[in-house]
Amino acid sequence: MKIIVDSGATKAGWTSLGPDGAVCVYTAGLNLSTADATSVRRIVRDAAEKLGRPENVSGIYFYGAGIIAAPAALDAALSEAFPGARVEYASDLLGAARAVFGRRPGIACILGTGSNSCFYDGENVVRNLHPCGFVLGDEGGGSSLGKRFVADYLKEMLPAEVARDFGEKFEVDYMTVVRNVYKGEAPARYLASFAPYVLSWYGKDEAVSRIVEDNFRDFIRKFLLRYDTAGNEVGVVGGFAAAAENVLRKVAEQEGVRIGKVMADPMPGLIHFYGID
Repeated sequence: MKIIVDSGATKAGWTSLGPDGAVCVYTAGLNLSTADATSVRRIVRDAAEKLGRPENVSGIYFYGAGIIAAPAALDAALSEAFPGARVEYASDLLGAARAVFGRRPGIACILGTGSNSCFYDGENVVRNLHPCGFVLGDEGGGSSLGKRFVADYLKEMLPAEVARDFGEKFEVDYMTVVRNVYKGEAPARYLASFAPYVLSWYGKDEAVSRIVEDNFRDFIRKFLLRYDTAGNEVGVVGGFAAAAENVLRKVAEQEGVRIGKVMADPMPGLIHFYGID
């Protein structure tokens, strides 16, 4: 039996592939930059109990943001919970590439809370332009859209109807926004939480529609067009991309970029990838 793990900071999906097919369970996410060994062990044990038959696991493929080498605490916890299993670690970006392209080359992207992109040669990520996080970049992601919209709201640049509706539905006075962005525990997620609301105005208000399109246009121009988009298809993974797929495809077409698969969750693609291994 094999296990595929796709872990974010808030939620991790664990899918076992065995004779009975695929079984997926969820645990708390593993933020490997901040989690202590006790927390990591507890989460891994929770996954093992939910999946069952840990002694039958022969391989674990673990995908997480920013992973380059085996994190010591996680490696120890997985070895304890799944004795005898061979563990492979890789970044979420490689997981996204494998999910949308399998073993074909292409330009893979993640558009969720933040953004990321790479050129994938069918085996490895061979070029990655740094997205720089929500403060300096992450164009194309939900946090970037939220940041643009909230900034225009606070600067009184939004149309009156939109601003009035937004102010009535959210607590977004200046001090509340500043406190959440500059002193909150998860400022990127806070800004991204406004993305669904912003998207609800797409096609209804010209100014908001322009904000939504410009968020994707900046991502395409600053990142995608610096890869060989003429000779390669673009595949995208992420809940935000899936929610705004029609806008993403529209802007990409305007910029001469060919979008292939758009997947909210990489797991189905990873199941296929390992299922044909």
